Amino acid sequence: MTRETAVKDRNITVVQKSREEEEEAQFRPLQWSLIRRLFSYAAPIKGKVCWLLFITIIRAIQLPALVYVTSSIISGPIANGRLDDLPWALLGYAALATVTEVMMRWRQRFALEIGETVVNRLREQIFAKVQRQPMSFFNRVKLGRIISRVTSDVEALRAGIQNVFFVSIVQGGQMIVTALVMMHRDFELFLVVMAMAPILWAINRHFRGKLSRLTRAAQESFSRVTATLAESVNGIRVTQGFVRQETNAGFFRSLLADHSRYNLALARTSGVLTPLLELNSQFFVSILLMYGGWRVFHGEMEIESLIEVFFLSNFFFSPILTLGNQYNQALIAMAGAERVFSMIDAKPDWEEAADAKDLPDPRATGGRTGARVELRNLSFGYQPDKLVLREITFTAEPGQTVALVGHTGSGKSSIINLVSKFYLPTAGELLIDGHEVRTLTSRSLHRQMGMVQQQNFLFSGTVRENIALGRPDATDAEIRGAARRLDCLDIFEALPNGLFTEVGERGTALSVGQRQLVCFTRALLADPRVVILDEATSSIDALTEERLQKALVELLRDRTSFIVAHRLSTIRHADLVLVLDQGRIIERGRHETLVAAGGKYAELYEQFVQMEADDD
Repeated sequence: MTRETAVKDRNITVVQKSREEEEEAQFRPLQWSLIRRLFSYAAPIKGKVCWLLFITIIRAIQLPALVYVTSSIISGPIANGRLDDLPWALLGYAALATVTEVMMRWRQRFALEIGETVVNRLREQIFAKVQRQPMSFFNRVKLGRIISRVTSDVEALRAGIQNVFFVSIVQGGQMIVTALVMMHRDFELFLVVMAMAPILWAINRHFRGKLSRLTRAAQESFSRVTATLAESVNGIRVTQGFVRQETNAGFFRSLLADHSRYNLALARTSGVLTPLLELNSQFFVSILLMYGGWRVFHGEMEIESLIEVFFLSNFFFSPILTLGNQYNQALIAMAGAERVFSMIDAKPDWEEAADAKDLPDPRATGGRTGARVELRNLSFGYQPDKLVLREITFTAEPGQTVALVGHTGSGKSSIINLVSKFYLPTAGELLIDGHEVRTLTSRSLHRQMGMVQQQNFLFSGTVRENIALGRPDATDAEIRGAARRLDCLDIFEALPNGLFTEVGERGTALSVGQRQLVCFTRALLADPRVVILDEATSSIDALTEERLQKALVELLRDRTSFIVAHRLSTIRHADLVLVLDQGRIIERGRHETLVAAGGKYAELYEQFVQMEADDD
């Protein structure tokens, strides 16, 4: 991927743009197919949508009617001194104004409800879609991009639905009704008004383009400011450890200066547009009064018509600014809609077969606990043309423990990902209890698996809630029993509020070792048939690990397990040790046999012994 990069350290600016970011256009043309699809999300409140359209159209007529009535009262009862008619005229105006404002209240309410309904359903659908994506999706799509779809893009759609669409109908209807009334009152003056409209529209369009580009630039610069701030806070230990405070502060000041420059340019452009439009309006008023007054003096029109056209003309031009803004917002909403629906419609890299079946659980009929896992000539690559596993063949019998050993990048985690069906093999077969993994539903397979990783994720909530993640219906007795079997109940009870202690965001309120123990207990409570330990004890101190090794005997008993470990204590007792190198199995056997063979495993064993001696 090509990148446009400039490095900023004090006097040098740093800006990075990926090709994907450049392809995300801010504006897209109006597409009725997208508009129809958006409004399909309002189907549950279709009746309110119909009422809103009706109220909107009526309001587009009411607003010009108010101006017409106002001008008629001035040019009629007031100008001609008909005081007897004035109270009735004012009463009629008050009644029309009241009805107009009441309908405005319902228009806003219905628009907000429709916008909220559409937004909620869109966010639910995006979240559900993301949850169903395979792991390759998350390797390819940045987290920030997903969050942007759910937040800023969906909010742009909210504005497009509850504001742009209905406000544009009101403003456009206002111009049409006003034009019809002016045509009826005096066609020649109406032509004068229409001659000015293209000039104002052209000025507004020219400046709106500049304002849109500057607004986009200001938003992007502010995103860089917030991203840098978040990164600096998260990496404060590294910053202070390497004495980077002044350098980072200079970098941050330069980003602020960029953001300020865009904001000032935006303010200057806005400062030119508003006075220019007002100046043109004053010229327009002068022309209208001069021409209209000339016609009145020569008896070609009545003063009442001039007053009415004068009031109506101002009301005719006032929507131009609003419609310009709404049009730009509509284009932004269209771009957001394309991005949102692109994510919703994105096809996963792979999908389960239509005839996929649930993995049977033999324990329901008194059968064995462990599962039989077999890999036959299996090859795999995260990219099809770059294999990371080549012709892997081995069998884990029910209840056996398989240890995966090798240097970083040898393929250990890839085997774990395939057994877990986070990815599908590129070639070859992977069978669980004789069933090819492609023919099984992921849901049923994962319900019979328990996984503990090196970097375990805890959700916000209590220790108890995180342990019961796989079994939300578990009782306190069952949770305590699982912790007791792992010999860690006393550690949980020593927390400030015991099992009801809040773990904090991502488990930061607990130590690394405590988080690992929560995940071990969670795995045991789920009662899996296949257990996967991916360097699960690497973050636990020696004393805790000694207690945990005894508990692991209970966790792994009769269960098929796969262990990726860098500590000898988790490898020595494995039934099968697989030594991997560059995606291939180069040695296999038990620990003692491989050490005696003096091959690659023996070299790794010597390194393990040396590292553990150094740790001691």
